[in-house]
Amino acid sequence: MTKAFTLIVCTYMRPKPLLDLLKSVSKQTLCPDEVLIIDGSTNSETEEALKGDFFENLKYHKVDEANRGLTRQRNYGINLVAKTSEIVCFLDDDIILTPTYFEELLETYNVHSDALAVGGYITNEVEWKAATRIKKKSCFYYDGWMRNEPSRFRMRRKFGLLPDTEPGFLPTFSHGRSIGFIPPSGKTYKVEQLMGGVSSFKKEVFDALSFSTYFEGYGLYEDADFSMRVAKQGAIYINTNAQLAHYHDASGRPNQYKYGKMVIRNGWYVWRVRYPKPNMKARLKWNATAFLLTSIRFSNVLTSSLKKEAFTESLGRVVGWLSLLVNKPNVER
Repeated sequence: MTKAFTLIVCTYMRPKPLLDLLKSVSKQTLCPDEVLIIDGSTNSETEEALKGDFFENLKYHKVDEANRGLTRQRNYGINLVAKTSEIVCFLDDDIILTPTYFEELLETYNVHSDALAVGGYITNEVEWKAATRIKKKSCFYYDGWMRNEPSRFRMRRKFGLLPDTEPGFLPTFSHGRSIGFIPPSGKTYKVEQLMGGVSSFKKEVFDALSFSTYFEGYGLYEDADFSMRVAKQGAIYINTNAQLAHYHDASGRPNQYKYGKMVIRNGWYVWRVRYPKPNMKARLKWNATAFLLTSIRFSNVLTSSLKKEAFTESLGRVVGWLSLLVNKPNVER
C-alpha cells in the first residue's frame, strides 16, 4: 500500500545542485505528494532558479536568519508538512536519485511494519567487490563483500581501537563505522544511525522529537544525534536498494577550522546522547581515538596537497578537544 509522503530539501546557496536534484525527483517511479524547499540562502539565486512550472507539487519557503541552519530549517519544514502525509523524507541538495529511490524506500515501511525510519543508500562513494576467500589486511569484509579499509582504521587496529559494534551502530567509545561500511547487497539492514541527507521518518516521530538546535549552521553529526534518539523509540533500517549518488558540493560548507572543532565537540555530544554515563575504559578509548585521529590529520600537513586545510582542521580539532575540559556541551536526551 502506497503511503502519502512529503520530501523536504533544506538548501543553502546551491541553486544548480538543487535543480539537478529536483530533475531526478521528477523522474521517479513514485513521486512525493509535496516537495518543500526550505531555503536559508542569503541571496535570491535559488528563488529565481525555481521560478516557473518546474515541479507541480513544489512549495518554496525562504527562511529568515533566526531559522537558518540545517537543523532549524528541518524543524521549520516539518511544521509545514501536509496533515495527510504519513512519511517525511529528507534529501541533501547535492544528490541525484536513481528512478526507483522513493519506490524502494517506501516499500521498506510495508515490509518492516516496525520501522520508524528508513535510510537510502549512497552508491558513488565506496567501491565494493565480492569477498575473496583469502582475506587481506588492507580490506574490510562484511556480509560477503569487501572494500578498502581506510588508513585510519588500519592504524586504529594497531592500537586496539577498532569499533566493537557492527556498521551503523555506535561503539561504547564512539568513533564507529558509518553506513558507508554496509555493502550494496540488495538487503535491508537494521541500524541505529542514519545519514540525514538520505533519510525518511514516519510523521508520528515528530510528535515527540525534533532536530536539536545544538547543531548550528552546517550541523555536522546532527543526523546521528536524531536517529539515535529515534532508535530508542523503535526500529531503523537502511535499504540498499533505495539508491542515489551524493556529489558533496563544496559551496555552503564551513571553513576547515570550524569543521575540525565540530568533529570533536559534536562527536562528543553524539557519544553522550547514546551513552550518557560511559565507564572509564570507554572514556579512555574515546580520548585515545580522538588523539590518534587528530594526529593522523596533522600528518596530512606533510602528505597532502591541501596542507593549509589539513593544518587548520587539525588546529580546530585540538581547540575543540581542549574546550571540552572547561565547556562541555549540554546534552539533550
